[in-house]
Amino acid sequence: MDQSSMEKLILVTREPDGIATITINRPKSLNSLTRAMMKDLAQAFKSLGKDDSVRVIILTGSGRAFCSGVDLTAAEDVFKGDVKDLESDTVAQMERCPKPIIGAINGFAVTAGFEISLACDILIAAKGAKFMDTHARFGIFPSWGLSQKLSRIIGPNKAREVSLTSLPLTAEDAERWGLVNHVVEQGEVLNKARQVASAILKNNQGLVLKYKAVINDGLKLEMGRALALEKERAHDYYNGMTKDQFKKMQEFIAGRSSQKPSSKL
Repeated sequence: MDQSSMEKLILVTREPDGIATITINRPKSLNSLTRAMMKDLAQAFKSLGKDDSVRVIILTGSGRAFCSGVDLTAAEDVFKGDVKDLESDTVAQMERCPKPIIGAINGFAVTAGFEISLACDILIAAKGAKFMDTHARFGIFPSWGLSQKLSRIIGPNKAREVSLTSLPLTAEDAERWGLVNHVVEQGEVLNKARQVASAILKNNQGLVLKYKAVINDGLKLEMGRALALEKERAHDYYNGMTKDQFKKMQEFIAGRSSQKPSSKL
């Protein structure tokens, strides 16, 4: 195991199996983000996205929070700082990252923390975890996508209630509304995230990257254009395959058909 820290508030752990874990490590402040931490998070995703030994990324927080948002004691420094630069924009780098990102939501995910969770591809939440959008409460304008992404996941009426009231959304309601994939017992969130990551690792990794990209890119388009995008990329994919690759695919499928089906997630 190779473990390094970026100013020790953002921890990055790489495992031999291809899973990397990023931990927001400021538990005494409920993992609130300073400008430096936001830059380090962005750099971590940029670096792991380019690391061929990393196949899946898990993002979590230490202590009893996932991320409580921006450290408001330095709000002006953050909101008027240089984080508009895409190279140091956490969510922009998450969205650019080609690897699947699993959010392990171990506690509160508030405002900027909520926005970071929405930049993940799959969400696992612990019982008792809560999502809160407090932009309206504190007079902060969203800039990491919460105003647009949440309504597309849970529907506009529910999203308006969450954002305009600033009331907490429980992990259980988030799962029922389609935001969270799984809700697990406290202390099991990382284990469940690893279980999902391991299932991803069993698949064709080249196709996993292309599949994530076509899903996420298609979500930005209307349905007709998204379907055309899928056709275009499928055409390019198959045109790029050699006869040997087709043969290996057939052999792999034949081998898998003789195996017992795997258990559900």
